[in-house]
Amino acid sequence: MARIRQLSKHLINQIAAGEVIERPASVVKELTENSIDAGATKVSIEINNECRDIRVADNGCGIHPDDIMLAFSKHATSKLQQDEDLFEIQTLGFRGEALASIISISKLTCTTRTKDFDTGTKVKCENSEVNQVETGCAVGTIMDIKDLFYNVPVRLKFLKNANTEFSYIQEIIQSIALSHPEVSIELKKFGKTVLKTTGQGNLTQTIKEVYSSDVTNNLKEVLKTDELSGLKISGFVSTPDYTRSSKKSYHIYINSRSVKCPIFQKAIDTVYRNLTANNKYPFVVLNLEIPPHDVDVNVHPTKKEVRYKNTNQIFNFIYTSIEAGLSNYIEKNYTPIGVKPVHTEQQTTVEQKTPDVIQFPARQTKDFYVDENSDTMYISDSAMKNFEKENQIFGETTEQKQIFSTQIEEPESKENIIGQYRETYILIDSEEGLEIVDQHIAEERYIYEKLKSEKNIISQMLFVSDVIEISTTESELIKENLDKFERFGYGIEFLKDTEIIFRKVPQLLAKANPKDILADILDNIEGDIDNLEEKILITTSCKAAVKANTKLSIWQMEDIIKKWRNTKMPYTCPHGRPISKIILHKELAGFFQRSK
Repeated sequence: MARIRQLSKHLINQIAAGEVIERPASVVKELTENSIDAGATKVSIEINNECRDIRVADNGCGIHPDDIMLAFSKHATSKLQQDEDLFEIQTLGFRGEALASIISISKLTCTTRTKDFDTGTKVKCENSEVNQVETGCAVGTIMDIKDLFYNVPVRLKFLKNANTEFSYIQEIIQSIALSHPEVSIELKKFGKTVLKTTGQGNLTQTIKEVYSSDVTNNLKEVLKTDELSGLKISGFVSTPDYTRSSKKSYHIYINSRSVKCPIFQKAIDTVYRNLTANNKYPFVVLNLEIPPHDVDVNVHPTKKEVRYKNTNQIFNFIYTSIEAGLSNYIEKNYTPIGVKPVHTEQQTTVEQKTPDVIQFPARQTKDFYVDENSDTMYISDSAMKNFEKENQIFGETTEQKQIFSTQIEEPESKENIIGQYRETYILIDSEEGLEIVDQHIAEERYIYEKLKSEKNIISQMLFVSDVIEISTTESELIKENLDKFERFGYGIEFLKDTEIIFRKVPQLLAKANPKDILADILDNIEGDIDNLEEKILITTSCKAAVKANTKLSIWQMEDIIKKWRNTKMPYTCPHGRPISKIILHKELAGFFQRSK
């Protein structure tokens, strides 16, 4: 074994750079966040040389000439003035590692000036050596990086091709732009602008600039404040009929910091669980504002992981806020994103009860587990059932019903129904265009929500019922869950271990064949008994709804549409299928080449 020796400063920085700087996107993230922390309202990012040349320019406060040499030292920062500030982090950066790491693996030139000086400072850094000269420049800072990883051949070898690396950079900039709509951000690839935001402080406008108006047309605003705990959530979620194929569209932030938070993701997934199809996910842009002392962002060098003081409270606050947003509830008195709040005596907020349910620990217990590799949160069946029970997911409390009844004004039913198409779809002449509604799915959504909110479901007694043969496995499953079948109006009696009859069924299913009902429920389970009550409810709603290829009168169609319009989640059926489709007037006019 060789003797112990002290590593050189340069080698220490290179080793540390492996944690902070994984790829070119990491450099872009660190420098852009520094610009925002410096109060910049405009940030320009230029990428060249297969993403190894990076230039980030801003109009921020600049770096004082006496501090410029210190800025490139390890663990030197302007964002922590005293030790206690570590527990009240209010900036994106605070570790003081980024610049020291970057200059150890690249050739960097920094040009900066503060408003208090007529001239600026230019600093050239290479191999952790820093040289400073005076120069003329505008107020702000320009970081010009050349030959990233030139002296770390192993890291250079593992970089992807230029297009892939740029896609990572673009994702980072999109995320930062959405969390700071008050900052104008421009991203250039090989001299061509690929993204530009105007920095108007309007999140809707920023989403439109980063993505498209098609996205903003399918969003619901989420806004809720809990003054007692200091929590506020704001942003947008997509309607359940507008989904993506992956969770890449989950843009979630804690105090405007982009994070990978399994608690946040699980809350979103729980809300959309029976609103979207399998493997389909909503578009989400949500920022949770939380007192800095109630959240720990100093968990990992990338600052992507966070821990909460009260995990249970955070989960429930996010869950109820998204659910309320999809139900068209928005607080009336609030401060737009990007504008500092002004508190007045007249300012009021609507506070919803957030019950205490699962007490999640910091990382892991038998009920709660976070996979470190996939950032996925797992909750045990018993813990999730407790949450659903306490939150009244299968039936709202009287208090919750009153909240939603005061939040939503039911629209008057003035439907201009044209008729049926193929005895399956209801055609409506609406203000926007031609609306096509699937009659079965629309009524299924209404029945689902009606049954979900009822404590006692009316049953129909059956004097005659076919004997239904079941397997031994199905027999055990039914025996263990007889109370859950009873909860939704089913009365099942065993004649033998593998033979049953129905004594009663929900009144809505009085005309249905009990054998078909049970078969559908068992097929829906397919060996997965999790959330059995929910699956019974979904099957009941589906079987009770009017079928496709059923001729309806105008008043029957009006009744279905009226009931569907007044549901809380009129977007999809419990299986996640979309209910309606609107063909805009201008689309029809354009097809027929009409000017109006």
